[in-house]
Amino acid sequence: MKNMKVLVYGAAGSQQFPVINALKSKGAEVFATTHQPENIEILKTAGAEPVIANMNNRERLFEITKGIDAISLLVPFFLENPLDGLDYAKNAIDAAIENNVKLLVWNTSGFILPVKIGNPSLDIRIDIADYLKQSGLPHIIIQPSVYAENLLGPWTAPYVKNEQTVTYPTPEEMPVGWIATKDVITFVAEAIYSPQLAGQSFQVSGVENLTGSQLANKFSIALSKTVQYRQMPPKEFGKILDGLFGEGAGKGAETMYQEITDTKQYPIMHSANLSEVLEKLPIKMTSIEEWVSQNIQSFN
Repeated sequence: MKNMKVLVYGAAGSQQFPVINALKSKGAEVFATTHQPENIEILKTAGAEPVIANMNNRERLFEITKGIDAISLLVPFFLENPLDGLDYAKNAIDAAIENNVKLLVWNTSGFILPVKIGNPSLDIRIDIADYLKQSGLPHIIIQPSVYAENLLGPWTAPYVKNEQTVTYPTPEEMPVGWIATKDVITFVAEAIYSPQLAGQSFQVSGVENLTGSQLANKFSIALSKTVQYRQMPPKEFGKILDGLFGEGAGKGAETMYQEITDTKQYPIMHSANLSEVLEKLPIKMTSIEEWVSQNIQSFN
C-alpha cells in the first residue's frame, strides 16, 4: 500500500493542509488541490504536487482524478450558497467512481445530525452521506465533534488573553468533546490506509466531554492562571462570523446557538464509541490541557 497516489481536496485550508504531511509520512504521493494560484508554493513546500481545480468544475475534477488511488475529501463549510457544497461533493464522488478510485475518506467537519434541522450547511451532510452510500464507491466517513482550534478564533482567544475568560456561544452546562485538528488529521490518514474499514462511519471527539466551567478549568491548569467561562451571546458570535466571512455568514450559527440556549436541548458533541473507534483506527489522542499548552502563545 506504499506510494499510493492520494488526492487531497481543499489542501491549502486549515483542516486539510496538515493531511499532506500525515500522508507523506505514510509514504503517499500527495496531489493537493487549490483554486487559488497563490497557494501553489506553500503546497509545493509541504511536499505535495499542487493541482489547480475548483470543485464546481466537474470536468476538471474528472481530469485530476485520473490515476488516483485514494481521496481525502472535505467540503468547504462557509459557502455563499451552502447547497453548492452538495454539488461539489457529487462532482468529487462521480469523478472518483469514473476513475476507479479505491477509497474515499470524507471528513465531514462536524457530526452528521440524525435529521435535517433547516440549516443547509449542516443538512447537506445528510445528503452527501446518502449520495456516497448509494454511489457504491468504497468510502470511510470521519465525523469530528468540534475542533479545539475554534477556540483560537476572535470569539475566544483574545478574551482568554485579556480577560482570563473562555468565551464561546455554547451554554455553560452544555458538554463538548473538543478535538484537536491534528487528531482528526491522523484519523483521516489512518483511514486512507485502512481499506478494510470501507463502508463505515466514525464519530470522533476528544476523550473528555467538558462543560464550560470544566473547559475553563483545563485552561487554568495549562496557563497557570484562573480562567472563567462565559457564554458569548449567539448574536455577537454571528456578527463576528459576518465580519470574517461576509454578511449573512453567521446567521445559521447564530440561530442554532440561540435555539440551543432557549430550548436547553443540547446536541451531543462527544463520541460515545471513541474507544471502539480507537481499536480500529489506533491513534494517540491529545488532551485539552496538552492542546492549550501547545497553543499557549495565543492565550497568554
